[in-house]
Amino acid sequence: MSLAFKSRDFSGIGLNLVAFAAGIGLWALVTSYGVVGLPGPADVASRAWELLLNGQLISDTATSVRRVLTGFLLGTFVAIPVGFLMGWYKIARNLIEPYVQFFRMVPPLAIIPLAIVTMGIDETPKIFVIFLAAFLTSVVATYQGVISVDKTLVNAARVLGARDGVIFAKVIVPASLPFILVGFRIGLGAAWATVVAAELIAAQSGLGFRMQQAQLYYDLPTIFVSLVAIGLLGLAMDRVVMALEQRLTIWQERV
Repeated sequence: MSLAFKSRDFSGIGLNLVAFAAGIGLWALVTSYGVVGLPGPADVASRAWELLLNGQLISDTATSVRRVLTGFLLGTFVAIPVGFLMGWYKIARNLIEPYVQFFRMVPPLAIIPLAIVTMGIDETPKIFVIFLAAFLTSVVATYQGVISVDKTLVNAARVLGARDGVIFAKVIVPASLPFILVGFRIGLGAAWATVVAAELIAAQSGLGFRMQQAQLYYDLPTIFVSLVAIGLLGLAMDRVVMALEQRLTIWQERV
């Protein structure tokens, strides 16, 4: 890794920290003057510490993270081979794509009531709707990656005598990888949005459940603690995927 690339990374992290500090400062300034009836950073931090000490924040965070990761990993695990199948074989594309596009038009949140009625109120419906959200995002990204591969590369490999299996492994998969990882990033956001909605409807623990309980008692600091926790967890997961993307697609030119 070049020195210029490293310095650019550090400057980017520095700007991220500056933006974060500026956001906290603006939040504190707005709430200190009573412009909006929201708790300030100090109140939210104090409430977060209380929830941390009594174990609620750790328990709710662990529950939500487990649901998100389970549904997300299952969804992407199924989506990648299905996406490759759709992109590589026209027959499979014509058979599968209408169903994918149909369910993409139905928000996963709209499936939650049906999932609860048919699967009960335990973990199964929550993980299922997260699975669906992650699957639909990742399958489209993978499919788009396959059909976007430069046909010149495929034709050149055929001219050199490469069989379909070699072309798929050495050309299609590496060229599709950036699309797949972008699908991962979008899928993580969809997974978090879905799990929070599922926990608002039927759950006994989780960050979404905690927000619902706090809303009943107009406990704004607790609501903010859950919101901040979700945002930070989602950001951390996104950065992990970005780091994985940079490592796996080091050959790709970046701005």
